[in-house]
Amino acid sequence: MKILKLYTDGACSGNQNKENIGGWGAVLEYGVHQKQIYGGEVNTTNNRMEMTALLRALEAVKTDGQVIWVFSDSSYLMNCFREGWYKKWMKNGWKNSAKKDVENRDIWEQLIPYLDRHNISFFRVKGHVNLKSKNVKKDELLAAFREWNGGSFTEEDFIHVTEMNNLADELANKWMNENR
Repeated sequence: MKILKLYTDGACSGNQNKENIGGWGAVLEYGVHQKQIYGGEVNTTNNRMEMTALLRALEAVKTDGQVIWVFSDSSYLMNCFREGWYKKWMKNGWKNSAKKDVENRDIWEQLIPYLDRHNISFFRVKGHVNLKSKNVKKDELLAAFREWNGGSFTEEDFIHVTEMNNLADELANKWMNENR
């Protein structure tokens, strides 16, 4: 079975301000086929845009039972699924470990059902990496990528994932630039 790979990113300009603009982008890759989607919102947060990128990518998947690999630079998003935070939140009435309401509950509740519809694995990437820059220490970044995600990824995999996540970031910024 082929693996459907989702590369997602979110961005928010003026994240801490009352009025801001956010964008999200996603690249869906299935073998040689690729689909790019993007959008955004005003008065949002970076985390909401990261989550929305994944939600919109999953909504674009029309067939249940897919093997899906998600690549994101959002520690918040990746850690929630990889470490099972959402299970504790649900068990505790959507309260976090500090007994406060879980932020972005509305999006979490839309994302969680996809875990039962598909076989999803989550992989963390370093965002905003220009692999062509002379200042980038590619060997160190590859080592970190493998430490986060396991040693089965090749250098070629790492380069491709990094480029696709950069493309998702470009899509998020494209929407923000078109809608300022």
